[in-house]
Amino acid sequence: MKERIKLSEHFNYRKLLRFTLPSVVMAVFTSVYSIVDGLFVSKVVGDTAFAGLNLIFPYVMILSAIGMMIGSGGSALIAKTLGEGDEKRANGYFSFLVIAIAVSGVVFGGVGIALLRPVANLFGTDATRETVEQAVLYGFICLLGLPFVMLQYGFQSFMITAEKASLGFLVTVIAGLTNAVFDAVFMLGFRWGLAGAAGATLVGQAVGGIVPILYFARKKNNSLLRFVKPKCEARSFFRACLNGLSELLSNISFSVVSILYNSELLKIAGDNGVIAYGIIMYMSAIFFNTFFGFSLGASPIVGFHYGAGNREELKNLKRKGFAVVAVLGIALTALSEALASPFAKIFATGDEIFVMTRRGIRLYSFCYLLMGFSVFGSAFFTALNNGIVSGAISCIRSLLFQCGSVLAMTAIFRSLDGIWLAATVAEVLAFIMTMTFFLAMRKKYGYGEKTLDKREGEMIE
Repeated sequence: MKERIKLSEHFNYRKLLRFTLPSVVMAVFTSVYSIVDGLFVSKVVGDTAFAGLNLIFPYVMILSAIGMMIGSGGSALIAKTLGEGDEKRANGYFSFLVIAIAVSGVVFGGVGIALLRPVANLFGTDATRETVEQAVLYGFICLLGLPFVMLQYGFQSFMITAEKASLGFLVTVIAGLTNAVFDAVFMLGFRWGLAGAAGATLVGQAVGGIVPILYFARKKNNSLLRFVKPKCEARSFFRACLNGLSELLSNISFSVVSILYNSELLKIAGDNGVIAYGIIMYMSAIFFNTFFGFSLGASPIVGFHYGAGNREELKNLKRKGFAVVAVLGIALTALSEALASPFAKIFATGDEIFVMTRRGIRLYSFCYLLMGFSVFGSAFFTALNNGIVSGAISCIRSLLFQCGSVLAMTAIFRSLDGIWLAATVAEVLAFIMTMTFFLAMRKKYGYGEKTLDKREGEMIE
């Protein structure tokens, strides 16, 4: 059995990839929820239900992202506190933030349900009435389980900080398989249609939210974190939210961009355009989560060494992180091009949708070349407890650059090609912005200065 890698270690490429791999697989597997639902809905229920699912999904994700915000931001605070050597205080923060996520899930779930129909009508201005009704049905059931999905997202970050990323991966796999099994039971067995897909998602998310609670509630576990008397500080909660602001803004921005995409696609290609975009986003979610999972896994390491004042390791992690996302970008772009036809064929229910989706995947794929740099950059600054810079990278990349590119490229091309290429334009701008932030902050955090590497006994840059 391989020895557990600790946050306090020096990370070469092998250790970094070993430590972050469970997080990558966990993040990618999380995408299976929506993909499995989409596959069952498109094949079993039909195009109208599939369009309704994609119409309301951004709204559900905006509310779910609150758990991700508290989890990732709280993990940065906890990792920094562990690096400072205060384990008792770190566990107090952890216990308090878990309670905060659960309470927030109940509150925002209720608010989300109350606003569901007006939001569906707003998002589906150019959609058919039946599509809007399907969107309301799916959204209502999913929002009933909002506390569970928020806890699941929060624990994904907490488990990495607890040096239990493999356990987080296992829980995610079990939750995903539960979702898939109940999709078959509810949709094929009970014939519940779109309601069955939403119900299966709810059950899977309940597993993902409850199992980690049972683990950390044990009096004896060999992780860095455990439940203790909560350290209830408004200041610490605010810091966690500020640190994780980028994750919330990223999801809000992504959802706003999705709404804009759907609006433009409805004008150009009707419901078929929304369906094609939904299929492309399934592939994009897998690839984005590859970058996100790596960044999520590396974040607690960065936070720990920041708290410990180890600037040499911060520089090491920055350089190796850039190298990893660069290689991933090339590999995922090539994979997207190769899988364009088979992936489109899995979901498309007709020749028109198939052709539209295949071309969309091929044009959209170029954005993966640079996507990882801004994702990693945002996570890096989150780990440094700099929520302002982290949030700026995520929000400007996803909201300003993406929305601006969609509107500009649609106006220039006046066709679907302009919409599909907009993401690449946005990622180029985001790459330039991210590198500018890293350059501007290099002296403050020390990852860009010449420092003496005690292990190697030589000056490094």
